Amino acid sequence: MRKKGLVLFAVIGLLLLANSPQLDRLHLSASAFMNKAKAHWRVITAPGLGGVEGKAMLVMDRETGKILYAHNGKKRMYPASTTKILTALIVLERGNPDELVTVGKEARLRTADESTAGLHEGDQLPVRDLIAAMMLPSGNDAARTAAVYIAEKETGRKLEPEEATAYFAGLMNQRAKELGAKNSHFVNPHGLHDPDHYTTARDIAVIAQAAMSHEAFQGIVGEAFHYTEGTGKTTAFRNRNRLIQSDNEWYFQGANGIKTGYTEKAGYCLVGSAVRNDKELISVVLHSTEQGVWSDSVKLLDYGFQS
Repeated sequence: MRKKGLVLFAVIGLLLLANSPQLDRLHLSASAFMNKAKAHWRVITAPGLGGVEGKAMLVMDRETGKILYAHNGKKRMYPASTTKILTALIVLERGNPDELVTVGKEARLRTADESTAGLHEGDQLPVRDLIAAMMLPSGNDAARTAAVYIAEKETGRKLEPEEATAYFAGLMNQRAKELGAKNSHFVNPHGLHDPDHYTTARDIAVIAQAAMSHEAFQGIVGEAFHYTEGTGKTTAFRNRNRLIQSDNEWYFQGANGIKTGYTEKAGYCLVGSAVRNDKELISVVLHSTEQGVWSDSVKLLDYGFQS
């Protein structure tokens, strides 16, 4: 069986080369050739996206919003830190990317083992860097500060962190409904588990589609690293999204976002995105496994580009 697979893989590669207009251009790199062959191999060995591990998933054409494939796309699921896509969208729509924000008492709300960007009470950083701190290392501390920033900006007064969180959650639910994400409900800006905090693969894709229309958002989530000099010190935030890390086994050519997520109840989640030949896709995988979240996402994106 293994030999047959290797033979089929070789045949696919030869067919790709035979049909390539660059046949007479011997400088076609071996790595580029192998990447194309592997992409076709992944689709052929998983017809109908078999072997996926996520409980809910889909792939969407970002420009048109057309769903190219879905499995349990409307099933209620816990979003974990993919929640922060909506948080960042609201911050960009209602805030100023260059405005300086001071981290307040919300920094004290950190819980054990949660993801953090290492922010401390009194730290100052521009909104743009605050979003990077929230989206790349998935800092719940940054998400709380972002929520307080917007809530106080909107109300014009100082708020206790819990009051600001409740106000911001109201904005989240309002914006989700405006986007057509009507089967979702949010109670916090970071995605830590709450039974009343849920979404669907379709809803989170619609939210991601809106967020990716913002140049600042797209620029941040597509960075492998983001450097900031807030509070007089240089900090590097590394993106947890392996699809865009070129030194990672799950690197996907053309990937440019978007957000990872994990809680015990939500499982491993990933909202991905990629661009190839002017075609832009958004993929969503909810409640997968630690490795399956990456293989599921690659299969979805491969499928979308082959459609």
